[in-house]
Amino acid sequence: MQTQTTEPKKTSSRQIIFVLGLFSILSGLSGSSTNLAIPKIGMDLGVSSGASTWIVQIGLITTAILLVLFGHLGDLVSKDFVFIWGGVAFLVGSAVTGIAPNYPIILIGRFVQSVGSAMIMANSMGIVTENIPNSKRAEALSAISMFTSVGTISGPALGGFIISFASWRWIYLINVPLGIIVLFIGFKILPLPKGGFSEIRPKMKGANWTGQNIFTIGMIIFFMSGSLLQTGAKNIAWGGLLLVVGAALTVYSFYQDDRSKSPWIARELLRNSTYMISIVVMLAAMLINAVSNILLPFYLQSFSGLSPFYSGLIMMLQSLTMLFVTPISGYLADHWNRGMLTALGLVILAISQIGYALYPANLNLVLIIIPVVINGIGMGLFLSPNNAMTMSSVDKSLYGVAGSFNSFARTLGMTIGISFASSALFMQLPGTRRVTPQLGASFMHAYANVFWITVGLAVIAIFVELYRLMQMRKTAKS
Repeated sequence: MQTQTTEPKKTSSRQIIFVLGLFSILSGLSGSSTNLAIPKIGMDLGVSSGASTWIVQIGLITTAILLVLFGHLGDLVSKDFVFIWGGVAFLVGSAVTGIAPNYPIILIGRFVQSVGSAMIMANSMGIVTENIPNSKRAEALSAISMFTSVGTISGPALGGFIISFASWRWIYLINVPLGIIVLFIGFKILPLPKGGFSEIRPKMKGANWTGQNIFTIGMIIFFMSGSLLQTGAKNIAWGGLLLVVGAALTVYSFYQDDRSKSPWIARELLRNSTYMISIVVMLAAMLINAVSNILLPFYLQSFSGLSPFYSGLIMMLQSLTMLFVTPISGYLADHWNRGMLTALGLVILAISQIGYALYPANLNLVLIIIPVVINGIGMGLFLSPNNAMTMSSVDKSLYGVAGSFNSFARTLGMTIGISFASSALFMQLPGTRRVTPQLGASFMHAYANVFWITVGLAVIAIFVELYRLMQMRKTAKS
């Protein structure tokens, strides 16, 4: 039975870009502001520094689990429908988070907000493809990327300003009035199914829900292990067991999906070695990058005593550097060897991790800022060529699912990075409820150890990329 839609609406590219772009800004603002705000939120709600990281983690875990699902549901039923109701969920979650009286309620709010983010992210590119002609499509996608960059860049500065002069709650509550305006326009311009949920429910039955459920359970168990590992040696055995079981279930879910009648992920992608290497390297780079995003607020605010506003300005330098370097990297990716440029970005990213590991115990802004800027250079050089190789390695018919799976790898990398960073830091500080200057050398030693591990991960990613370069050269010669 065909899903009936309303009569075609006269929509313009500007209206669609406005709706998609503003939600991208709001999502980016919430994500980057939350990273900065967790020390303050933890103090206000009376929870430990380790527990407060779950305010970030629950959002990323939820998005990572649901991203591919909502992309597939958009293909099955209606991308516009999933996107619009994702906007509703995002606003409801923002409101609940902003007014949350305690820690459990703020986690519920962040969960609902992240369900909405997953619904929005999974269908934005598809809506552009369906509603904007090919002659204007690249320009539209670039505009939406700029909106996302603006949200990510301005998040630390705006969040720091809000936290310094008002309550942290406003980094979430500000989404509500702005989002209502965008939703009103979205309901007017996007063609939604007439029958609503009654028309959509039958089409959802054919999806591989068994694989999705195994994946969800595996991911939850995998990330729950971090809570046990943070508590130190007494729970390390149980934490390690949950880690192994969760990872095994997650891997098995891909095996099960590959053999199902209606897989979430196209089989051709999982068998494309060039594409999968791009995905693995992307996941590794985002994991490494996320570690500094979650640990810097503790170092700058909780340990060094810097205000949220000034620490936000320092963290913003990474995104500003990326904004400057990314277009240059995009140009070089079209005129130079993309694999070499990707490897160069990873080398520079590794150097930035060494800089973080050598951070001083005193507040030396020069030594603090240099690794942040180097990190931005490395990520800026890495992303454009790796994305280009990712999409150029697949057939045109798979662009949608390939892009969705790439977004999943980015989100999963950030999620694992934040979970790993918080677990690895607080595992070395057993009994520590909150990061304070009194921790002294013990904090700096634990902080440095985490970044020496990310240096090792970056080196592994470099060798994986060099392996792909050698394989591509062998293929070209044959």
